Amino acid sequence: MEETKYTLYTAEGYQQLIDELAYLKEVRVPEIKVQLAEARSHGDLSENSEYDEARDAQAKCYARISEVEDLIAHAKIIDESSLRDDVINIGSKIKVYDETFDEEVEYTMVGSNEVNALLNLITDQSPMGQAMLGAKAGDTVKYTAPCGEVTLKILEVSREKKN
Repeated sequence: MEETKYTLYTAEGYQQLIDELAYLKEVRVPEIKVQLAEARSHGDLSENSEYDEARDAQAKCYARISEVEDLIAHAKIIDESSLRDDVINIGSKIKVYDETFDEEVEYTMVGSNEVNALLNLITDQSPMGQAMLGAKAGDTVKYTAPCGEVTLKILEVSREKKN
């Protein structure tokens, strides 16, 4: 029997999926239908680039809807209230001193589909995330990156309090 594979999400990350699905179904699909109707009204569809563009947008939209529905179906939301605030896990805010690059950096540990390097949202499945998972303030962790071995000193671990 095949085991169902789940992807971990913070409550916030899961809500973003729900919001995206609602937007696609309630806003984007009707917009595309209007674009298709308008393009059809221009006559011959064989040489109608507006119609082709609207059909492409429709296909992409329905593909994304299917993808988001699948992500939601296989999502597992982390109960952050059951996690310790001082141990790194999904949802943790982490301040580190990167000994390799001599800099302080702040990260947030998120599920793999919530990753955003520009916002320093890292996943527990990345080499850095795996090295930090379970660590506490004061610990030193090492992981291998494309540039070589990186050493991080964990300075602070916290969890955003939700009301």
